[in-house]
Amino acid sequence: MTRDNGESTMDSERRSLPKTPTGIAGLDEITGGGLPSGRPTLVCGSAGCGKTLLAMEFLVRGATQFNEPGVFMAFEETVPELTANVASLGFDLETLIAQRRLALDFVFIERSEIEETGEFDLEGLFVRLGYAIDSIGAKRVVLDTVETLFAGLPNPMILRAELRRLFRWLKDQGMTAIITGERGEGLLTRHGLEEYVSDCVIVLDQRVNELISTRRLRVVKYRGSAHGTNEYPFLIDEDGISVLPITSLGLQHRASEERVSTGISRLDAMLGGAGYYCGSSVLISGTAGTGKSSLAGHFADAACRRGERVLYFAFEESASQIMRNLGSVGIALQPWVEQGLLQFRAARPTFAGLELHLTLMHKAIEIFKPRIVVVDPLNSFISAGNESEVKAMLMRLVDYLKLSQITGFFTSLTAGGSAPDHTDAAISSLIDTWLLLLAIESGGERNRVLSILKSRGMAHSNQMREFLITADGVQLCDVYTGAGGVLTGSARLAQEAEERAQQLALRQEIERQERALERKRVALDGQIAALRLEFDAQQADTHALIERQQAREAQLARERVDMAWSRKADIPTATGDPA
Repeated sequence: MTRDNGESTMDSERRSLPKTPTGIAGLDEITGGGLPSGRPTLVCGSAGCGKTLLAMEFLVRGATQFNEPGVFMAFEETVPELTANVASLGFDLETLIAQRRLALDFVFIERSEIEETGEFDLEGLFVRLGYAIDSIGAKRVVLDTVETLFAGLPNPMILRAELRRLFRWLKDQGMTAIITGERGEGLLTRHGLEEYVSDCVIVLDQRVNELISTRRLRVVKYRGSAHGTNEYPFLIDEDGISVLPITSLGLQHRASEERVSTGISRLDAMLGGAGYYCGSSVLISGTAGTGKSSLAGHFADAACRRGERVLYFAFEESASQIMRNLGSVGIALQPWVEQGLLQFRAARPTFAGLELHLTLMHKAIEIFKPRIVVVDPLNSFISAGNESEVKAMLMRLVDYLKLSQITGFFTSLTAGGSAPDHTDAAISSLIDTWLLLLAIESGGERNRVLSILKSRGMAHSNQMREFLITADGVQLCDVYTGAGGVLTGSARLAQEAEERAQQLALRQEIERQERALERKRVALDGQIAALRLEFDAQQADTHALIERQQAREAQLARERVDMAWSRKADIPTATGDPA
């Protein structure tokens, strides 16, 4: 074999396994393209975890999106029951059946009859299934569930042989099949055998932690293909099943040079003159009442003014309450909601588990496609002992936002008595820009102060700035320092008053000096005018004297000439000498 032939052989060996896309959001990414084509896949799990819905969506998406008809053979639910159960997901099975893109069949198996006769034969099933496949030209098959099909076989040897026979028949027909199975005690399935004869095994799980239920999916086995091995939360809603492959995200996001305004010009100046980086993560932390939500409102308002979409996740207040509160400080968000630029998603943290919250947020972002995402506040997810889980969730959220070039804006409540630069979820390492808000007590007052703890990739101010929440929004004050540091509140007002008094006195002194100079200028101008008059008089006298002298000399010259003519003498020259 030549080297070229050898390379061709190696390339062919590296070719990926043919796969059939499921059309289920996220599942195709986890499996690297879908389920193995022409091979059976086992989907197992406990009751209520979504096995039948996943299998049905596999058929519906195949028929509607990939033009691959499918057969659903049920052993527990009748055709009317199946049709009614999935109608809430928007699946119109009756129309698909009428269009010959889907076939439903209910097979009733009486376990007592099998136990009495001791006979079990799959030939009838093969004939019935083969007819359904041929009638619509099916490419996909679902058998739901395998336990009901083999419920009357107590002998594991016979059971395994029949399973192999069933799976081999499906492979011979070239069907991409899903077989559902119930979860067993300590095993993936009740019989503990199906996973060994399946080419792909997907486990669905529904667990309850602190009274909150979360569904998860894991690909346990996939012959001939690499796949995601982590657990992935999935959601069942009105659009069907969506799986979030959150744990597969890496650090491949692009760092943008674009900047976005904070909505407060003086804060932009503190952040290198232009605000936050687009696609970065921003954290505003501080104790209660320091203005975290107000800064979030300014940022959201500025983004909407630029025509950008903002998605606001609120976990402590309703959308109406947030808009009312921000409206009292001059931030009107209702118009942006009406224009479709701002969307609120408000829910209690106890509504769902962390992974489900992340899945819901992921889905909302995919649908709305915002440029800015606000999460207010992060602390709502914290409960006893789950800090590490919250950090893992937020890490995946931040990675997803950065990968999508979405600027994430997070608020965090600092508990009383905690260090100011402490966050409950310990996520400071994930944040690009961190603003700390403090309430400083001095002179019997509590005054708000802002400082920038860090802002990656830019030169930023290290100055602590007092700010006020006014009817026109957040306003950063001028910096006044004293012996004890930054002056705030009444101390700052006293300093401002003292500076104003000093400036007034200085202006008055300047005005007095200007008036004195004006008087001197007027006196000097008078002296100059008198001297000018004296000079002009002397100049006039001198000119007159010169003119008289010139006239006298001219007269004398004429008289000499006349005298010379009268004496018949030489005509004198101008110098008086004879010619």
